[in-house]
Amino acid sequence: MTRIAFCGVGALGSNAVLYCRELGAELRLIDFDRVESKNLAAQWFVKQSVGKNKAEAVRLQLANFYGVKAEAMGVRLAAHNATQLLDGCDLAVDCFDNHDSRMLLSEAARARGLPLVHAALAGDGTFGLVRWDERFAPDREDAEGQATCEGGEHLPVIGLVAATLARAIQDFLKSGARADSMVSLSGVVRTHI
Repeated sequence: MTRIAFCGVGALGSNAVLYCRELGAELRLIDFDRVESKNLAAQWFVKQSVGKNKAEAVRLQLANFYGVKAEAMGVRLAAHNATQLLDGCDLAVDCFDNHDSRMLLSEAARARGLPLVHAALAGDGTFGLVRWDERFAPDREDAEGQATCEGGEHLPVIGLVAATLARAIQDFLKSGARADSMVSLSGVVRTHI
C-alpha cells in the first residue's frame, strides 16, 4: 500500500489530510507543534485538541470521525531523523511554514529519490502554490517566527490551496502526474509538466 508522509499538519497540512483521508493510502503525520486555541479558526482541529500534539490530534480525529487509521510522528523533522521519518514512504508532502524546514525536507527527499510536493501560502493570504520539488524554491519569511494562518482571514485561500494539494496528490497516485498550480481567490491555474 502507498504511504504518504504529510510534513506539517497546521493550516494547509491538516486540511489536506482531511481531503486525502479516502485515497486508500497509509498516512504518516509529522509535526512537533501543539494545538493552540488560535489554531482552531484555520486548522482542522476541534476544541478538545487544544494542548495535544498536532500530528496526534489529526490521527485521533481521522480515527474518531472517519474510522481512518494514520501514524502520528510528534517530532520535529531534522537532519538527524529525516531518513527515519521518510522511511517506507512513497510520497512526501511539504506543508511547513518556514524556509529551513522546507529545505531540509527537500534535501532528504532528493537524497532518497522520493517524490515531494510542496504547498505554500503567501504571508498576506493573496495566493498559494502547489508545486513539485524539482520546480520549487522556498522564500524566506519576512521575519523569523512570523505568524501565518493564525486567524480566519485567509480561510478561503487556505481551503483552496489544501484542496488543490489534495487533487495533486490524487492525480500523482492515479497516474504519476506532477501538475503545479497557482491558487488565488480568482481561481486555480494548473500547469501540467
